[in-house]
This record gives sequence, C-alpha cells and structure tokens, in this order.
Amino acid sequence: MGIVKISDVMHENLRVAGSALSRSINAQAEHWMRVGMLTEMHPELNHREISQMLIRAELAGGLDIAMAAKGALNKPGANPAATATATGKH
Repeated sequence: MGIVKISDVMHENLRVAGSALSRSINAQAEHWMRVGMLTEMHPELNHREISQMLIRAELAGGLDIAMAAKGALNKPGANPAATATATGKH
C-alpha cells in the first residue's frame, strides 16, 4: 500500500461521492482508479460494460491488470473461476 497525494478539491469530490455511494474516501478513490484504468485499456466499452467487467474480476479473485489487458474479463458469459484457475489466481 502506498500514499497518493491529491488536491484538496479532488479529496472533497471523493468525500462527497463516497458518502453518496456509501463508500469510504479510499474505496471511492480505488473505484474511480479501476474504472479509469479499464476505460483507458478498453475505450470501446461503456460504463455498464466496465461495471460488469469489475464484477467478473471480483468473482475471479480481484482485478488483475494482466487479465484485464488480455481481455479475459470483458467476455460476457466467461467463466471467472475457469479464468482464475487458468491464470493461477484463486
């Protein structure tokens, strides 16, 4: 774990969004980072598809940038357990 320095304005944005969505400031920041990372890796996907990818990643044991990069999580109907087993993630 590390420390990320952000502006006071962004910290307030995180506080407001986190409160509205029942997340801690850290959880909200991590959520935005995950969504942003996946959006940059898969610009062809919309927010709904990114959200579904995050759910599949969670079912497979957590978001792994290697799995996301090779598209293993953006296939609807993909078996996350089989993907996790094939990559050694449990």
